[in-house]
Amino acid sequence: MAGELPFETSLVKLREKIQELEQFGNEKGIDFTEEIARLEERYKQLEDEIYSNISPSQKMHLARHHQRPTSLDLINLIFTDFIELHGDRVFGDDLAIVGGLAKLNGMPVTVIGQQRGKDTKDNIARFFGSPHPEGFRKALRLMQQADKFKRPIITFIDTKGAYPGITAEERGQSEAIARNLRDMAMLRVPVVCVVIGEGGSGGALALGVGNRVVMLENAIYSVISPNGAASILWKDASKADQAAEAMKITAQDLLSMEVIEEIVPEPRGGAHRDYESTAESIKNALVRQLEELSVLNADELLEDRYRKFRKIGRFAEARKSGKPMEDSAADDLPNTGDTAPESAAESEKDAEKSAVADAATVGKE
Repeated sequence: MAGELPFETSLVKLREKIQELEQFGNEKGIDFTEEIARLEERYKQLEDEIYSNISPSQKMHLARHHQRPTSLDLINLIFTDFIELHGDRVFGDDLAIVGGLAKLNGMPVTVIGQQRGKDTKDNIARFFGSPHPEGFRKALRLMQQADKFKRPIITFIDTKGAYPGITAEERGQSEAIARNLRDMAMLRVPVVCVVIGEGGSGGALALGVGNRVVMLENAIYSVISPNGAASILWKDASKADQAAEAMKITAQDLLSMEVIEEIVPEPRGGAHRDYESTAESIKNALVRQLEELSVLNADELLEDRYRKFRKIGRFAEARKSGKPMEDSAADDLPNTGDTAPESAAESEKDAEKSAVADAATVGKE
């Protein structure tokens, strides 16, 4: 197993033992068929035990696996006739974001993705998948072009966050992200977002305002990376695993909270084990989601996108005496029969009466 993770160590050792037994049998001419069959059965059982109970912190490591398929890997497997477009027409071309024109089952689309590097040199050139402002502006330029020519938009999200360096701040990082959030909300074509690895912070959200958001089974999506959360909460980035457990960052958590619409299954052991199978699953999900959105006109797409994000989150308001709550959240509040005082003065008067009564009682005793 190439690129194994710490929680896969027992599988690696068992696989090595099977290979050693096979090699020894071949060299010595000894038949170990039954022994190898028993070990293979044990290997399958161990796989089931490990991969059916993956913790959020383990999913975080799978999402960050250096062999996990990147946006370009998936674009080349899912789409045909891909033509990459470059530059933001303002500053330059950011290699941390790729995008262009393509066809999905013959349908013209615009596809955009955050791109990690394949090796150290490539990662440096692509800023480890963390975009600068020109990257977000390039993405927005392609989205506006798609909006003009009525092409559906597909985005692949895979970043720890926007580039945090001074050069990015000097060129307007926060403004670029904010503009993407605003303008994506106003696009009049279908937008489907796919979280393929790690979706972290505003850098992910800048490509994440879609009618539908789907996630690979072992991807993660959060407002801050677990490392960043651990640094803030405990002043210790090494507690990222602990933060991941608490942050509800997995696809399963986010589906239950209606932040995403669908979980795309991965091959056993993670997407890095089988690029083709992963790409086929994503393609099927994209086709399915776009078919559902194809019946909506431009105004309905805007309303659909608005309602998707408007319903995220939960809140409750205090009930006032004699005035029923107008918000639907009122239905979720327990009805205790109690009412709040109508004013601070009345509340103070009630407290004063209570104190006088208590004093009188003490005096009688």
